[in-house]
Amino acid sequence: MIVCVCHRVSDKTIAACAQQGEGFDEIQFEHGVATQCGQCEHAARRIWSECHPSQRLLHLHQELAPAASHWTAP
Repeated sequence: MIVCVCHRVSDKTIAACAQQGEGFDEIQFEHGVATQCGQCEHAARRIWSECHPSQRLLHLHQELAPAASHWTAP
């Protein structure tokens, strides 16, 4: 599916770049995502955050942190 109509960038392109560890700024510079009309920025950032390895670890850490804080030693 085309996410950025202005530059014809697909969700697959954004996901592949994110999975390779590229930051969103790098994707913007390389492919022009969210640099013209801006209508795609929210969707593009969502796809990037779902696919970028460090973001997935950050979300996992945030989910586990509250549970770990309630743990008490025996």
